[in-house]
Amino acid sequence: MWEWLFDFIEPLDRERIPYAIVGSVAASVYGEPRATNDVDMLILIREADVERLQKAFPEEQFYLPPAEVIRAELKRREGAHLNVIPLETMLKADLYPLSAEEAEWLARRREMRIADRPVWLAAPETVIIHKLRFHREGGSEKHLRDVRGMLAVSGDKLDRGWLDDEILRLGLQNEWNLVQAG
Repeated sequence: MWEWLFDFIEPLDRERIPYAIVGSVAASVYGEPRATNDVDMLILIREADVERLQKAFPEEQFYLPPAEVIRAELKRREGAHLNVIPLETMLKADLYPLSAEEAEWLARRREMRIADRPVWLAAPETVIIHKLRFHREGGSEKHLRDVRGMLAVSGDKLDRGWLDDEILRLGLQNEWNLVQAG
């Protein structure tokens, strides 16, 4: 079921580019499962790592934005985004390069097993933050449903102090209140 994830994980591992799965895949692990046809991944790269990212996803096998687009995205303070698409399957990964302020999110990631293989998932609190941001940007209720599902299944395991601090720091109180109002 999840084997397709390794089209993206293996190249990142090979090039030693740190990642953590977020989005609906992670929300399904920590909460209530739902179908998806893409994967969202936080990655930690800087401008000096652009060539490594290109090496991980060679143009003969993957669509990856040109180097100048990647560099422009890396300059964004928040919301950097890159698509990676294997040409053979046309599935998609949305890569979200972390800003310097967000780098600690990767330190909180957790190694888990999917399809009997090791993968890095973002901590559930990070997944919630990511989902709240998506709701703020696009308004889709699916993100709030995912967060509610995570709270129902994993809510007692959350680091609420860290989560509350990040919600406040990132100005996500309105989205969090919508989740709580449920």
